[in-house]
Amino acid sequence: MATTINETLFGALDDGTEVNLYTLDNDQGMRVSVTNLGGIVTALHCPDRDGHLDDVVLGFDQPQFYLRSPFVGALIGRYANRIANGRFVLDGENYQLAVVNNGHQLHGGPDGFDKRLWGAQSATTDGDNALMLSLTSADGEQGFPGEVKVQVTFILTPDNALHIRYDAVTDQPTHINMSHHGYFNLQGGGDVLHHELAIYANAFTPVDDMLIPTGELAPVEGTALDFRRAKGIGEDIGSEEAQMLIAGGYDHNFVLDKPEGMVLAPAARVIETESGRIMTLSTTEPGLQFYSGNCLNSRMTGKGRAFSPQAAFCLEPQHFPDSPNRPEFPSTILRPGQTYQSESVYQFTTDREV
Repeated sequence: MATTINETLFGALDDGTEVNLYTLDNDQGMRVSVTNLGGIVTALHCPDRDGHLDDVVLGFDQPQFYLRSPFVGALIGRYANRIANGRFVLDGENYQLAVVNNGHQLHGGPDGFDKRLWGAQSATTDGDNALMLSLTSADGEQGFPGEVKVQVTFILTPDNALHIRYDAVTDQPTHINMSHHGYFNLQGGGDVLHHELAIYANAFTPVDDMLIPTGELAPVEGTALDFRRAKGIGEDIGSEEAQMLIAGGYDHNFVLDKPEGMVLAPAARVIETESGRIMTLSTTEPGLQFYSGNCLNSRMTGKGRAFSPQAAFCLEPQHFPDSPNRPEFPSTILRPGQTYQSESVYQFTTDREV
Protein backbone atom coordinates (compact mmCIF):
# COMPACT_ATOMS: atom_id res chain seq x y z
CA MET A 1 0.00 0.00 0.00
CA ALA A 2 1.33 3.45 -0.95
CA THR A 3 2.00 6.24 1.47
CA THR A 4 -1.19 8.06 2.46
CA ILE A 5 -1.60 11.80 2.95
CA ASN A 6 -4.13 13.26 5.38
CA GLU A 7 -5.00 16.97 5.51
CA THR A 8 -6.16 18.59 8.77
CA LEU A 9 -6.39 22.07 10.25
CA PHE A 10 -3.23 22.83 12.25
CA GLY A 11 -4.49 26.09 13.76
CA ALA A 12 -4.59 29.81 13.10
CA LEU A 13 -2.05 32.63 13.16
CA ASP A 14 -2.55 35.71 15.33
CA ASP A 15 -4.32 37.47 12.44
CA GLY A 16 -6.77 34.57 12.04
CA THR A 17 -5.16 33.02 8.96
CA GLU A 18 -5.76 29.28 8.98
CA VAL A 19 -2.80 26.93 8.59
CA ASN A 20 -3.10 23.34 7.38
CA LEU A 21 -1.19 20.20 8.30
CA TYR A 22 -0.41 17.37 5.87
CA THR A 23 0.52 14.00 7.38
CA LEU A 24 2.25 11.30 5.33
CA ASP A 25 2.08 7.71 6.65
CA ASN A 26 3.62 4.50 5.34
CA ASP A 27 3.09 0.82 6.13
CA GLN A 28 6.08 0.73 8.49
CA GLY A 29 4.37 3.14 10.86
CA MET A 30 6.57 6.09 9.98
CA ARG A 31 4.68 9.38 9.97
CA VAL A 32 5.76 12.83 8.81
CA SER A 33 3.68 15.98 9.34
CA VAL A 34 4.31 19.07 7.20
CA THR A 35 2.50 22.40 7.40
CA ASN A 36 1.96 24.85 4.57
CA LEU A 37 3.39 27.54 6.85
CA GLY A 38 7.06 27.63 5.85
CA GLY A 39 7.04 24.01 4.70
CA ILE A 40 7.76 23.13 8.32
CA VAL A 41 8.13 19.49 9.36
CA THR A 42 6.26 19.70 12.66
CA ALA A 43 6.65 16.03 13.61
CA LEU A 44 8.50 12.95 12.38
CA HIS A 45 7.66 9.65 14.05
CA CYS A 46 9.89 6.68 13.28
CA PRO A 47 10.43 3.29 14.96
CA ASP A 48 13.26 2.31 17.29
CA ARG A 49 14.87 -1.15 17.27
CA ASP A 50 11.80 -2.60 19.04
CA GLY A 51 9.29 -0.93 16.73
CA HIS A 52 8.33 1.80 19.22
CA LEU A 53 7.53 5.13 17.58
CA ASP A 54 8.94 8.42 18.85
CA ASP A 55 8.80 11.94 17.44
CA VAL A 56 12.43 12.71 16.58
CA VAL A 57 12.18 16.43 15.68
CA LEU A 58 11.64 19.52 17.82
CA GLY A 59 8.54 21.53 17.16
CA PHE A 60 5.64 23.51 18.55
CA ASP A 61 1.98 22.82 19.25
CA GLN A 62 0.55 25.87 17.48
CA PRO A 63 1.54 27.51 14.18
CA GLN A 64 2.12 31.04 15.48
CA PHE A 65 4.98 29.82 17.70
CA TYR A 66 6.95 28.89 14.58
CA LEU A 67 6.93 32.55 13.51
CA ARG A 68 8.84 33.39 16.71
CA SER A 69 11.28 30.49 16.49
CA PRO A 70 14.78 30.16 14.98
CA PHE A 71 13.68 28.46 11.75
CA VAL A 72 12.65 25.27 13.58
CA GLY A 73 11.84 22.53 11.04
CA ALA A 74 11.39 24.98 8.17
CA LEU A 75 12.20 25.27 4.49
CA ILE A 76 14.89 27.93 4.13
CA GLY A 77 15.14 30.36 1.22
CA ARG A 78 15.86 32.21 -0.85
CA TYR A 79 19.31 31.76 0.63
CA ALA A 80 20.21 29.32 3.40
CA ASN A 81 22.87 30.50 5.84
CA ARG A 82 24.68 33.85 5.77
CA ILE A 83 25.48 36.54 3.22
CA ALA A 84 27.99 39.07 4.57
CA ASN A 85 26.47 42.50 5.26
CA GLY A 86 23.43 41.43 3.24
CA ARG A 87 25.13 42.64 0.05
CA PHE A 88 26.33 41.20 -3.22
CA VAL A 89 27.11 42.29 -6.78
CA LEU A 90 25.52 40.34 -9.63
CA ASP A 91 26.21 41.17 -13.28
CA GLY A 92 27.52 44.57 -12.21
CA GLU A 93 24.44 45.49 -10.16
CA ASN A 94 24.64 46.09 -6.42
CA TYR A 95 21.97 44.50 -4.23
CA GLN A 96 21.19 45.22 -0.58
CA LEU A 97 19.21 42.51 1.18
CA ALA A 98 17.07 42.65 4.28
CA VAL A 99 19.40 41.93 7.19
CA VAL A 100 19.22 40.33 10.59
CA ASN A 101 21.87 38.57 12.69
CA ASN A 102 24.27 41.45 13.43
CA GLY A 103 23.70 43.21 10.11
CA HIS A 104 24.11 40.12 7.93
CA GLN A 105 21.58 38.24 5.84
CA LEU A 106 20.57 34.92 7.42
CA HIS A 107 18.30 32.20 6.00
CA GLY A 108 16.55 34.45 3.48
CA GLY A 109 16.01 37.43 5.76
CA PRO A 110 13.52 38.32 8.50
CA ASP A 111 10.59 37.38 6.23
CA GLY A 112 12.01 34.45 4.30
CA PHE A 113 10.39 31.33 2.89
CA ASP A 114 10.05 29.88 6.40
CA LYS A 115 7.40 32.49 7.27
CA ARG A 116 5.35 32.28 4.07
CA LEU A 117 2.16 30.33 3.40
CA TRP A 118 2.75 27.86 0.57
CA GLY A 119 0.28 26.36 -1.86
CA ALA A 120 -0.15 22.62 -1.25
CA GLN A 121 -1.41 19.67 -3.26
CA SER A 122 -1.05 15.90 -3.31
CA ALA A 123 0.63 14.21 -6.25
CA THR A 124 2.26 10.95 -7.30
CA THR A 125 6.01 10.83 -7.87
CA ASP A 126 7.81 7.66 -8.97
CA GLY A 127 4.83 5.63 -7.80
CA ASP A 128 4.81 7.19 -4.31
CA ASN A 129 2.32 9.67 -2.95
CA ALA A 130 3.88 13.08 -2.43
CA LEU A 131 3.11 16.49 -0.99
CA MET A 132 3.98 19.34 -3.34
CA LEU A 133 4.36 22.85 -1.95
CA SER A 134 4.60 25.87 -4.24
CA LEU A 135 5.49 29.51 -3.74
CA THR A 136 6.11 32.59 -5.89
CA SER A 137 8.72 34.96 -4.49
CA ALA A 138 8.29 38.43 -5.98
CA ASP A 139 11.06 40.45 -7.59
CA GLY A 140 12.74 42.45 -4.83
CA GLU A 141 11.44 40.29 -1.99
CA GLN A 142 13.86 40.63 0.95
CA GLY A 143 16.07 42.48 -1.56
CA PHE A 144 16.67 39.60 -3.96
CA PRO A 145 16.28 40.25 -7.70
CA GLY A 146 13.90 38.34 -9.94
CA GLU A 147 10.52 36.68 -9.56
CA VAL A 148 11.26 33.12 -8.48
CA LYS A 149 8.77 30.26 -8.67
CA VAL A 150 9.58 27.46 -6.24
CA GLN A 151 8.26 23.93 -5.83
CA VAL A 152 9.28 21.64 -2.97
CA THR A 153 8.18 17.99 -2.94
CA PHE A 154 8.06 15.80 0.16
CA ILE A 155 8.01 12.05 -0.48
CA LEU A 156 7.82 9.34 2.20
CA THR A 157 8.82 5.96 0.77
CA PRO A 158 7.98 2.46 2.09
CA ASP A 159 11.57 2.01 3.34
CA ASN A 160 11.28 4.93 5.81
CA ALA A 161 13.08 7.52 3.70
CA LEU A 162 11.96 11.14 3.52
CA HIS A 163 12.91 12.74 0.21
CA ILE A 164 12.84 16.53 -0.11
CA ARG A 165 13.17 17.80 -3.69
CA TYR A 166 13.58 21.46 -4.60
CA ASP A 167 12.90 23.08 -7.99
CA ALA A 168 12.95 26.78 -8.89
CA VAL A 169 12.99 29.05 -11.94
CA THR A 170 13.55 32.79 -12.24
CA ASP A 171 12.83 35.60 -14.70
CA GLN A 172 16.04 37.52 -13.77
CA PRO A 173 19.51 36.47 -12.65
CA THR A 174 19.45 35.83 -8.91
CA HIS A 175 20.98 33.72 -6.15
CA ILE A 176 19.19 30.75 -4.62
CA ASN A 177 20.29 28.24 -2.02
CA MET A 178 17.52 26.28 -0.29
CA SER A 179 17.68 23.86 2.61
CA HIS A 180 15.70 22.10 5.35
CA HIS A 181 16.32 23.23 8.94
CA GLY A 182 15.08 20.24 10.93
CA TYR A 183 16.11 19.93 14.59
CA PHE A 184 16.67 16.21 15.18
CA ASN A 185 16.91 14.16 18.37
CA LEU A 186 16.83 10.45 17.54
CA GLN A 187 16.13 9.48 21.15
CA GLY A 188 13.04 11.67 21.23
CA GLY A 189 14.16 13.47 24.41
CA GLY A 190 17.14 14.53 26.48
CA ASP A 191 20.17 16.01 24.76
CA VAL A 192 22.06 14.83 21.68
CA LEU A 193 25.59 14.88 23.05
CA HIS A 194 25.81 11.08 22.99
CA HIS A 195 24.55 10.79 19.40
CA GLU A 196 27.35 9.40 17.23
CA LEU A 197 27.86 11.50 14.10
CA ALA A 198 29.88 10.91 10.95
CA ILE A 199 30.23 13.62 8.28
CA TYR A 200 31.86 12.63 5.01
CA ALA A 201 34.06 15.69 4.61
CA ASN A 202 37.82 16.26 4.66
CA ALA A 203 37.46 20.05 4.85
CA PHE A 204 35.28 22.83 6.24
CA THR A 205 34.89 26.56 5.69
CA PRO A 206 36.33 28.46 8.72
CA VAL A 207 34.41 31.52 9.90
CA ASP A 208 35.20 34.86 11.48
CA ASP A 209 33.66 36.09 14.73
CA MET A 210 30.43 36.94 12.86
CA LEU A 211 30.23 33.38 11.49
CA ILE A 212 31.02 34.61 7.97
CA PRO A 213 33.37 32.33 5.97
CA THR A 214 36.92 33.58 5.56
CA GLY A 215 37.11 31.98 2.10
CA GLU A 216 39.51 29.26 3.19
CA LEU A 217 38.86 25.53 2.83
CA ALA A 218 40.59 24.12 5.89
CA PRO A 219 41.29 20.44 6.65
CA VAL A 220 39.27 18.90 9.47
CA GLU A 221 42.19 16.65 10.40
CA GLY A 222 43.51 17.36 13.87
CA THR A 223 40.55 19.58 14.82
CA ALA A 224 37.33 19.18 16.80
CA LEU A 225 35.53 19.31 13.43
CA ASP A 226 36.89 15.94 12.33
CA PHE A 227 33.86 13.66 11.97
CA ARG A 228 35.31 11.43 9.25
CA ARG A 229 34.97 8.61 11.75
CA ALA A 230 31.83 8.64 13.86
CA LYS A 231 32.14 10.19 17.31
CA GLY A 232 29.81 11.55 19.94
CA ILE A 233 28.57 15.08 19.29
CA GLY A 234 29.63 15.93 22.82
CA GLU A 235 33.12 14.45 22.59
CA ASP A 236 34.87 17.63 21.43
CA ILE A 237 32.11 20.21 21.79
CA GLY A 238 33.95 21.82 24.72
CA SER A 239 37.17 22.24 22.75
CA GLU A 240 39.11 25.48 23.28
CA GLU A 241 39.91 25.70 19.55
CA ALA A 242 39.16 29.15 18.12
CA GLN A 243 36.51 27.91 15.71
CA MET A 244 34.60 26.18 18.50
CA LEU A 245 34.77 29.21 20.77
CA ILE A 246 33.52 31.52 18.01
CA ALA A 247 30.41 29.42 17.41
CA GLY A 248 29.86 28.27 21.00
CA GLY A 249 29.93 24.71 19.71
CA TYR A 250 29.36 23.46 16.19
CA ASP A 251 27.88 25.81 13.59
CA HIS A 252 30.02 25.14 10.54
CA ASN A 253 29.75 24.30 6.87
CA PHE A 254 31.50 21.09 5.80
CA VAL A 255 32.85 20.58 2.27
CA LEU A 256 31.40 17.21 1.34
CA ASP A 257 33.50 14.54 -0.36
CA LYS A 258 31.56 13.64 -3.48
CA PRO A 259 32.49 10.42 -5.31
CA GLU A 260 33.10 11.24 -8.97
CA GLY A 261 29.98 10.86 -11.06
CA MET A 262 27.67 10.55 -8.02
CA VAL A 263 25.01 13.25 -7.86
CA LEU A 264 23.00 12.14 -4.82
CA ALA A 265 25.75 11.10 -2.42
CA PRO A 266 25.98 10.15 1.29
CA ALA A 267 26.76 13.19 3.46
CA ALA A 268 26.32 12.12 7.08
CA ARG A 269 25.19 9.32 9.39
CA VAL A 270 23.88 9.59 12.94
CA ILE A 271 23.48 6.70 15.39
CA GLU A 272 21.59 6.89 18.68
CA THR A 273 22.61 3.77 20.61
CA GLU A 274 19.87 3.73 23.27
CA SER A 275 17.01 3.56 20.78
CA GLY A 276 19.02 1.97 17.98
CA ARG A 277 17.81 4.59 15.52
CA ILE A 278 20.06 5.53 12.62
CA MET A 279 19.60 8.48 10.26
CA THR A 280 21.58 8.55 7.02
CA LEU A 281 21.55 11.77 5.01
CA SER A 282 22.30 11.90 1.28
CA THR A 283 22.25 15.06 -0.81
CA THR A 284 23.06 16.60 -4.16
CA GLU A 285 24.48 19.67 -2.38
CA PRO A 286 28.24 20.38 -2.05
CA GLY A 287 28.04 21.49 1.59
CA LEU A 288 26.49 20.52 4.90
CA GLN A 289 25.97 22.88 7.84
CA PHE A 290 26.21 21.07 11.16
CA TYR A 291 24.64 23.00 14.03
CA SER A 292 24.67 21.54 17.54
CA GLY A 293 21.71 23.53 18.86
CA ASN A 294 23.89 25.93 20.84
CA CYS A 295 21.27 28.68 21.10
CA LEU A 296 18.29 26.57 22.09
CA ASN A 297 16.95 27.66 25.47
CA SER A 298 14.19 27.00 27.97
CA ARG A 299 12.17 30.01 26.79
CA MET A 300 11.28 27.84 23.80
CA THR A 301 8.72 25.18 24.65
CA GLY A 302 6.77 22.78 22.49
CA LYS A 303 5.21 19.34 22.57
CA GLY A 304 5.25 19.35 26.35
CA ARG A 305 8.94 20.07 26.85
CA ALA A 306 11.25 23.02 27.31
CA PHE A 307 14.21 23.12 24.95
CA SER A 308 17.77 23.46 26.15
CA PRO A 309 21.17 23.81 24.48
CA GLN A 310 22.04 20.68 22.51
CA ALA A 311 18.47 19.35 22.80
CA ALA A 312 18.73 18.68 19.06
CA PHE A 313 21.11 18.97 16.12
CA CYS A 314 20.70 20.28 12.59
CA LEU A 315 22.23 18.91 9.40
CA GLU A 316 21.45 21.42 6.65
CA PRO A 317 22.44 20.43 3.09
CA GLN A 318 23.39 23.58 1.19
CA HIS A 319 25.78 25.51 -0.98
CA PHE A 320 28.43 27.32 1.01
CA PRO A 321 27.62 30.41 3.12
CA ASP A 322 28.36 33.78 1.50
CA SER A 323 28.86 32.20 -1.94
CA PRO A 324 27.48 35.34 -3.68
CA ASN A 325 30.60 37.15 -2.43
CA ARG A 326 33.01 34.24 -2.88
CA PRO A 327 33.56 33.42 -6.57
CA GLU A 328 35.94 30.64 -5.49
CA PHE A 329 32.97 28.79 -3.91
CA PRO A 330 30.47 26.76 -5.99
CA SER A 331 28.10 29.20 -7.68
CA THR A 332 24.55 29.82 -6.45
CA ILE A 333 23.53 31.95 -9.45
CA LEU A 334 20.28 30.99 -11.18
CA ARG A 335 19.53 32.55 -14.57
CA PRO A 336 16.41 32.67 -16.73
CA GLY A 337 16.03 29.44 -18.70
CA GLN A 338 17.80 27.41 -16.01
CA THR A 339 16.16 25.28 -13.32
CA TYR A 340 17.48 25.11 -9.79
CA GLN A 341 17.28 21.50 -8.63
CA SER A 342 18.35 19.97 -5.34
CA GLU A 343 17.44 16.83 -3.42
CA SER A 344 18.15 15.51 0.06
CA VAL A 345 17.14 12.13 1.48
CA TYR A 346 16.76 11.36 5.19
CA GLN A 347 16.82 7.56 5.57
CA PHE A 348 15.73 6.11 8.93
CA THR A 349 16.77 2.59 9.95
CA THR A 350 17.77 0.83 13.17
CA ASP A 351 20.79 -1.15 14.30
CA ARG A 352 18.72 -4.33 13.90
CA GLU A 353 18.72 -3.73 10.16
CA VAL A 354 22.48 -3.25 9.82
